[in-house]
Formats: sequence, C-alpha cells, structure tokens
Amino acid sequence: MRLLLATRNAHKLREFARLSDGWGGGPIAIDPLPEQVELPPEDGATFAENALGKARAAAAVTGRVAIADDSGIEAAALGGRPGIRSARYAGEGASDEQNLAKLLREAPAGSPVVYVCALAYVDPASGAERVFEERCTGTLAATPRGERGFGYDPAFLPDDGAPDRTMAELSDAEKDAISHRGRAVRALIAWLPD
Repeated sequence: MRLLLATRNAHKLREFARLSDGWGGGPIAIDPLPEQVELPPEDGATFAENALGKARAAAAVTGRVAIADDSGIEAAALGGRPGIRSARYAGEGASDEQNLAKLLREAPAGSPVVYVCALAYVDPASGAERVFEERCTGTLAATPRGERGFGYDPAFLPDDGAPDRTMAELSDAEKDAISHRGRAVRALIAWLPD
C-alpha cells in the first residue's frame, strides 16, 4: 500500500517512512507530497482540523489516498500553549531552536507537557476519512539535551521513557515505541483496510 504524506517537513517524512515500514502485515510506502500540491494554512482550532485540511487538499489534487498529521506540544503551566501553534510559537518562520528557547523561557523545568499528534486519513475514491489522535506525556527538562529528534524533543522527558533522557537522547526504536506520532501511525495501520 502506498500513502501520500501531506507535509513539506523533511523530518516528518523520514519519521513516517521509518514508522510505517514493515508494520501491519507488510510495508506501507510513504510518498512525498508533489510540488504542485499547495497545502492550506494551519488555521484550524484543533490538531484534527489542521490534519484533515492538509490530507483533504493532497487527496483532492492527486486523487490518491493521503495522510497528514498536525502535532505539537502542550504545556500545562501555559494553559496548553503552544498547542496548535507549536511550529510558529516564536513567530512565523521561527526555527525549532527559537520555538524551544521560547518554551523554556516561559514554562518551568519539571512542569508537565504533552505531545499530541492528530493523524488524518483521506481516501478520495471511497470518501473515507478518519483521524487518529494520540499523546505522549512527560515533563520539561531544564536545558536541551541530545542530538536526535527535532522540534521540542531536546527538552521533552517522556514519562514512558528511560529516566532522565530526553526524546532527543533516545534511539529511533525507543522513541518510536512511545511517541505520539508512533502511537498514531500504529493506530492507523491497525485500522487500515486490507
């Protein structure tokens, strides 16, 4: 089975390709988004709305089954922010490092955080649509650590992980087993029609 991933994020493309390979009774190929597909702005009120918008846009232009995620981090100390604005927390065009630095300035170390991933599936031929929303809970580290992962991973200490290791310090296999995105992909694969 081949699925079109509606993203321009190279990190997500690699992670989805790794997560989908060999699961669910056989490999699922993840194809990159063609250049002619214009993704809608992420202006929904929820992760699910943003994910569905991207998957619908890709499916409409290509006529192919498309998946898209919207994901981010919610800090309890900030009332759930940055949430759906995680990729733009420090402003439009902000880098991962700038977004993370802003979060570390505003939320205290050791406070609860949650990674959220909404993964949307859209099949234009059948009209089927489905959203899988998964979470990974943890706490905020005092300083960034680790060279792996992306986004907020260097300061995310997962509750399910090895004690005192950030997501950016875990191996791919360790991260995939507990991450919000790994859980969402597994839920999708378990649901997918044969």
